[in-house]
Amino acid sequence: MTIDERLEKLTERHEALAQTMELMVAENRERDGRLDKLAEDVSKVSDNMNQLITTVDRVVGSVEKLTLVVANHQVKLRNLEGK
Repeated sequence: MTIDERLEKLTERHEALAQTMELMVAENRERDGRLDKLAEDVSKVSDNMNQLITTVDRVVGSVEKLTLVVANHQVKLRNLEGK
């Protein structure tokens, strides 16, 4: 094999490697975009969950207060009825 043939083969390999690298870069960019979108979606879900937890905590607190009010009214009614 002559030097020119070797250089031609090396050039072909170099071009093939360069194309492979270009494809890998494009795939990585696509993947990074998908990961960024996924991270954004996860963040939104997390925010929604935190809002839901806050709302549920408020509802639980309100029900507890209402339970105390009802219990106090029952005591007052019993006292008024003489029981």
